[in-house]
Amino acid sequence: MSEANSISLCMIVRDEEDVLGRCLESVYDLVDEIVIVDTGSQDGTKEIAAAYTERIFDFTWIDDFAAARNAAFAKASCAYCMWLDADDVLLAADRQKFKDLKAGLGAQVDVVMLPYNVGFDAQGNVTFSYYRERIIRNNGTMCWQGAVHEAISPKGQVIYGDCAVTHWKLHPSDPDRNLRIFEGLLAKGELLEPRQQFYYGRELYYHKQYERALAVFEAFLADGRGWLENKLDACRHAALCLYGLGQRQRALAALLHSFAYDLPRAEICCDLGRHFVEEEAWEQAIYWYQRALDCQRRDASGGFVQQDAYGYLPCLQICVCYNRLGRNIEAAAYNERAAQFKPDCPAVAYNRAYFAALQNEAESEPGNC
Repeated sequence: MSEANSISLCMIVRDEEDVLGRCLESVYDLVDEIVIVDTGSQDGTKEIAAAYTERIFDFTWIDDFAAARNAAFAKASCAYCMWLDADDVLLAADRQKFKDLKAGLGAQVDVVMLPYNVGFDAQGNVTFSYYRERIIRNNGTMCWQGAVHEAISPKGQVIYGDCAVTHWKLHPSDPDRNLRIFEGLLAKGELLEPRQQFYYGRELYYHKQYERALAVFEAFLADGRGWLENKLDACRHAALCLYGLGQRQRALAALLHSFAYDLPRAEICCDLGRHFVEEEAWEQAIYWYQRALDCQRRDASGGFVQQDAYGYLPCLQICVCYNRLGRNIEAAAYNERAAQFKPDCPAVAYNRAYFAALQNEAESEPGNC
């Protein structure tokens, strides 16, 4: 193994010719080795990879992402392994953060958790992110697990960095792939461990198989062994299934059940606010959006974080609710609070114009000076 802070970038790829060059160009000069494991490309993926590394290997795809990633890690020769997907990039600001992070790595660090930015609004602001185990000590003690939504369970000294990886897809992946893999495992009689069971439920939900998804989420929660953040998200997804089935009161109960596991998250408070908006129960909706504003982000918990839920969205929705109640001074004030989070948001600009028109109309009425 080479020096203590050396990093092998280990990637699994297949038919990624439209994005792989972009990814490698953003990171090739930051790492000490690039390992590419190809799982069956039929396009120019390997040729693009060859411009950046000679260490390109073939791996026969067996419907198991963990097996492929472990094969890539097994080829690494540096002190640490880092993974990226082909449609990931390190932006300019994050490249410098990465350099600073790498300079501080040493024998005492086992896992580096980094933000993964995966959702964006029309202005390019990050709307959805979560921490992932991104850089792992290459000592053979940690490996990938899970045929789908594979992960490494961090152990030893774990540190959190602020160098984000940005996920920019140019084309959709096979929407049925993950569900097909899960169904294949179950057909072979394999039991899904809690994390895989949670993600199986999500895949069923994405395919609008609400009753089956709900049963999986309820079994996952009843089992009790799942990770806390997955339990909270299972409550949210159980609610979504119930809304899809037209069972609004049970959906409300599923959201409230999340409070049995931990303090409220702003995402769930916003879900509750939306529930009452749909009921036109404006005061109750305001209450829950206010609770969202009280919540603090817990990015380091590793759970999914919807940034808009921590400020912008609750303020904008409270603005709507106060408008429905005819309390437009308060509504306009909350629109300005929303503007503090997203100054250039079209919705904020629209609301400003709306409230200005109302004010002008009121001032022009007979008897007003």
